[in-house]
Order: sequence, then C-alpha cells, then structure tokens
Amino acid sequence: MHFASIFETDPAAFLAWDEAFLDAVEAGELDSVLWFWESPSPFVVVGYGQKLEREVNVAACAACSVPALRRCSGGGAVVQGPGCLSYGVVLRMDADPALATIPGANSWIMERLRRAVSGLVREKGAEIKVRGYTDLAWGERKFSGNAQRRRRVALLFHGTFLLNFDLPLIGALLRPPSAQPDYRQDREHDAFVMNLSQPSASLEAALRTEWRAEIEVPRLPVERRDAWMRDRYARPEFHRQR
Repeated sequence: MHFASIFETDPAAFLAWDEAFLDAVEAGELDSVLWFWESPSPFVVVGYGQKLEREVNVAACAACSVPALRRCSGGGAVVQGPGCLSYGVVLRMDADPALATIPGANSWIMERLRRAVSGLVREKGAEIKVRGYTDLAWGERKFSGNAQRRRRVALLFHGTFLLNFDLPLIGALLRPPSAQPDYRQDREHDAFVMNLSQPSASLEAALRTEWRAEIEVPRLPVERRDAWMRDRYARPEFHRQR
C-alpha cells in the first residue's frame, strides 16, 4: 500500500484530496493508498446528505470565521483543526470479500483501526472498542468517527482522531446531532467525546504498520485535486446545497 502526507491551508482542499485519491484507485493509477492530514485552522464538515443548518451552529461559525463545508461521504458533522488527525484510505473492493458490502467493509476496516490504536494505549490498561457502526471509543467516550463512500471498483474510508483538540469548540459550533448511536444516550458533545492524548506521529506510524503502507506515493494526483476544487469544493453552493 502507498502512503502520503497532505499539507494544505485551504480546508476545502483536504476534502478534494479524498475524491482525488478515490479517482486514482478507481482508474487503476494506484492499487491502494493511505494518507494523513491535520488542518492548521478549525473548520466544520457535514456529511453529504445532511442539512447544514440542522447540524451546525451557522451563526457561531460565521462569528468565529470558521468555514462550514460538506464532504463526499455520509456520516455526521465534525469539527476539525489542530490536534485532530485525519486520515483516508482507498481500497479496491476486490481486495477482500468483506469489502463487497458496506457493513462488511465497516467491520473489516474498523477492526484494523482498533488494533492500531490498542497497540498505542495498551500500557494504560485501555480497552478500545468499536461502537455504533464506525466509532472508536475508550469506555463510553468517542475519540474517532469514520465514514465511507463507494464507487464501482474502489471505496473511500476516512475519519478523524481527536488527539489534543480544543474539545469545547465542538459544542460551540455543532448542534446536537440529528442521528446518534445508542451508546451516546443523548449526552452533550463535551460529555461524549475525549482526546486520545497521543502524538500524531505515533498514531500515523501505528496505522501505517497496521495497513502495511510502506511505499510513499510516487506522484500525488494534483490534477485530480484541482479538478475537484474547481467543480465542487471551491464552490460555496455545493456546501450549502441541502
């Protein structure tokens, strides 16, 4: 598997990279790829089918000059920024029979993420569990959320890890979610999430080891990223469309 680290200053560009890498695997330019990024500034992202105003405190975002954007996958709204490590992995669906279905892919991929994190915190006596469908939690507190998008040949699975994030910012910028897993039990954001308190470099190394991502991407699909920016992510109407 290939790997890459992405450095941007425009939050929308991080979302464009997701589709650029998905395109590259779908087209056979890469077999599979894992990448990492961490935004230097906060921004909000909603799932593709969500209503922005329902999930996000739009007025608070405007007051803080925090962009509110939309990604290509499903799942719930999140706040990203310094101290929140994001990753993406694109796989061919014929790489394993489990990847042929959405539930199968969720289970197959989440177990790999769980193992990677468990290896980092084992000495603390932590039991890391998959909760809901695609959350990782320490006890009853969530520190990672993930989502999936599928094409004909390849699937994108991406998510976030709260490491040393400004947690009160989540409650300030997001409304109570319209859909939530049972284990949340209607808790407010600050009573539901936690920081994993691990260096991003350590988590990246653990994930690369778990995925056997040993070869750096020889050439990033910059043209594909630019096309997605032009056609979708740099267009305000895309982010406001629902």
